[in-house]
Amino acid sequence: MPETDVSAAPGISIVMPVLNEAATLATALDTLAPLRRRGVELVVVDGESTDNSASIALPRADTVLAGPPGRGVQMNLGASAADGDTLVFLHADTHLAEDAPKQIQRALATRRWGRFDVTLAGRSRWLDVIAALMNARSRFTGVATGDQAMFMTRAAFAAAGGFPEQPLMEDIALSKRLKKAGRPACLKSRVTSSGRRWEERGIWRTIWLMWRLRWRYWRGEDPARLAREYRDAH
Repeated sequence: MPETDVSAAPGISIVMPVLNEAATLATALDTLAPLRRRGVELVVVDGESTDNSASIALPRADTVLAGPPGRGVQMNLGASAADGDTLVFLHADTHLAEDAPKQIQRALATRRWGRFDVTLAGRSRWLDVIAALMNARSRFTGVATGDQAMFMTRAAFAAAGGFPEQPLMEDIALSKRLKKAGRPACLKSRVTSSGRRWEERGIWRTIWLMWRLRWRYWRGEDPARLAREYRDAH
């Protein structure tokens, strides 16, 4: 573990689920090294990757765990192993700013959970529009997504029962549970997430797919069925 600056951000644990992220994982984890030096714990949970994601993570994280695939399962496993009283759930293709711990601590002084606004990185000018709509929708509904780096107190996470271990929409389901304890802190500070799935699969095709799946999930359809359709569409 790197030498710690104890003045900066004790008590915060980042939990990152990974699955076959070898191409970009080293860079993603290296960007978190300054936060680790300031006392932030990093827990990586590998979901049976068939590449060398776990070996890439080993020297770059405080703890690397192996578990079954599925973000909800992986994030629950990571949370159970983390030491911090504040949990941050970060996708491997989402990048935090260096002042994120300070922003999180300030937000949790008055709220129990929250998320960041998101910027989508990529070539298409439509990614800025998509990000703006995501942020506005989240602020209006009080529902966060994994791309927005959800954070919460450990007590709030435990009271909500953690992530439901379902194959899709686990972030939306947890948001709805957390809303029972209060609305989220919607930080205008930005995290940057990859826009590659929109660009590779088509901007409008992906938007239509995600809204259609969300609508059907809201109507009560089985997340396992929706997850199969999501995989088949990609």
